Amino acid sequence: MELKQRKDDETYSDQEVEARLKDELPHWCLEKGWIRRKYKTSGWKSTLMVVNTVGHLAEAAFHHPDLTVSYAFVIVKLVTHSAKGITNKDFELARKIEAVVGWQPGLEAGALEGTPDDPRFKYIKYD
Repeated sequence: MELKQRKDDETYSDQEVEARLKDELPHWCLEKGWIRRKYKTSGWKSTLMVVNTVGHLAEAAFHHPDLTVSYAFVIVKLVTHSAKGITNKDFELARKIEAVVGWQPGLEAGALEGTPDDPRFKYIKYD
């Protein structure tokens, strides 16, 4: 499905949202007018790190998600309230959150090894 260019505050239809999620953000879904992603963590410390990361990105972008926070997961939900729907702002912030929270340096070439594969150091439960 080819999507036309649109203004940043122009909303997408549900069909367009689902197509973009499938292509760009496969771990996200459309749910009751929001785009949504559940990040599973290894416990409270990891949950707080995800919340703080999402909070920093949202504040820097000045586009704020709704969060559901529990011991071992964080649910991020995005919608552009002023437009009453999903806009480019939601997709852009979702992509940034996905890139930062899902970053695994151990899978890249470089000096950073990433979190050890040891239960004492578990962080995110990567998809």
